[in-house]
Amino acid sequence: MNAHLDPLAEKLQQTVQQAAQIILGKEHQIRLAITCLLARGHLLIEDLPGMGKTTLAHLLAQILGLQFHRIQFTSDLLPADLLGVSVYDRERNGFVFHPGPIFSQVILADEINRATPKAQSALLEAMEEHQVTAEGETRKLPEPFFVIATQNPSHQVGTFPLPESQLDRFLLRIELGYPERQAERALLTGQDRRDMLAQLSPLLDTAGLAALQAEVSGIHLSDALVDYVQALIAATRQSARFSLGLSPRGGISLIRSAQAWALLHGRRSVVPEDIQAVFVAVAGHRLRPVSGNESGSAAAQALIGSVAIP
Repeated sequence: MNAHLDPLAEKLQQTVQQAAQIILGKEHQIRLAITCLLARGHLLIEDLPGMGKTTLAHLLAQILGLQFHRIQFTSDLLPADLLGVSVYDRERNGFVFHPGPIFSQVILADEINRATPKAQSALLEAMEEHQVTAEGETRKLPEPFFVIATQNPSHQVGTFPLPESQLDRFLLRIELGYPERQAERALLTGQDRRDMLAQLSPLLDTAGLAALQAEVSGIHLSDALVDYVQALIAATRQSARFSLGLSPRGGISLIRSAQAWALLHGRRSVVPEDIQAVFVAVAGHRLRPVSGNESGSAAAQALIGSVAIP
């Protein structure tokens, strides 16, 4: 790693360690979340209520020194509630735009699938373009701009499932799941996680994060590993297990995520294990298994073992 980035890389490791003290027993998911941010992507967390999704989002913003805003998605949420609205100002004798909560560096879109498709689309457009158009004027969003959306399982009452085209806008999807017994005991008997969050000091700043994000594309990926990525993509398209395989954008997402994962672990070159570490999080929400009894994540995990490593 470049000498001038060594202190930043060290801060990155401290970020993982500090986050793991708050979100117990979920270091892999924490690393995936930070990988998503390094790769300039957006993160989807799908799980039951009470698993720590909101805590993880707030934690990352706090440690990385970023502006944070939580938006509770509900069935009556309107696009203007996200983007902002112009209000007539008598003193100025004109309309003044009041930015909505979307104008923050880290957005927690809580329970995104409880909002109507119209409100979902407003958020997804901002994620893709890093800008919003409100009342005829285009306005840039802050940098970095990182959306963490939480989603309840689709079988729960009152949900509007995200269509495949919108799911594809999320670089990674993770599930936190129930904690292991020892970790859960520490949560039950330990300090309140909200109090612990309030005591945290930022380990990075916007400039430091931007420098690390700029390094991701420079992480070396050999031709043999590009072949491996293409073999994984081809397997998703050719297997009778899936009705929908990975798109070229899915392949690009896999490469970018593997590069960010390598950087997070202090490597200047991608190794096969980096691709495997992020594959399920990249592919799970993009794949459609033919069997309704199998999740995309489980099918993606099984696929890894069927494709030879170069």
